[in-house]
Amino acid sequence: MTTHTETTTTMEYAPERPARLEWAKHAPEVYKAMVRLETAARKGLDHTLYELVKIRASQINHCAFCIDMHTKDALAAGESVERIVQLSAWDESRHFYTAKEIAALELTEAVTVLTDGFVPDEVYDNAAKHFEEAELAQVIAAITVINAWNRFGVTCRMAPGHYEPGQYK
Repeated sequence: MTTHTETTTTMEYAPERPARLEWAKHAPEVYKAMVRLETAARKGLDHTLYELVKIRASQINHCAFCIDMHTKDALAAGESVERIVQLSAWDESRHFYTAKEIAALELTEAVTVLTDGFVPDEVYDNAAKHFEEAELAQVIAAITVINAWNRFGVTCRMAPGHYEPGQYK
């Protein structure tokens, strides 16, 4: 049982749910391949943009483990709390982000939520205006990789709260 003490009151938090499966332990070659894919996907991308994309996709996919990890990494790299807090409502808070970041966030949402259909031409075209083709390919790779990580995290119920910034680098 976790408790939090503030002056004279004690609050009891819900117990942490255990992970369903330590997938990396049981599929180490897949995990190693994912790490290599992750390393390749981030090459040449601005670190701030990279973390914003990872946080936003993880929010959409409800991957608490990845939200915890990438929020901590972004904060450790100097990202502002305000921009991270506004990220879940970035479309209403556009003034916190650059045009290039907005294009990446729009693309992140379109690629992450494919159940709505194809990535709209206007979203792709806007991203293509802000990124050179090689960089756009890297952004698409980063979005794809975080979506794969999210599926492992959500399916295996990886618990947030234990990650330390830079732990897996």
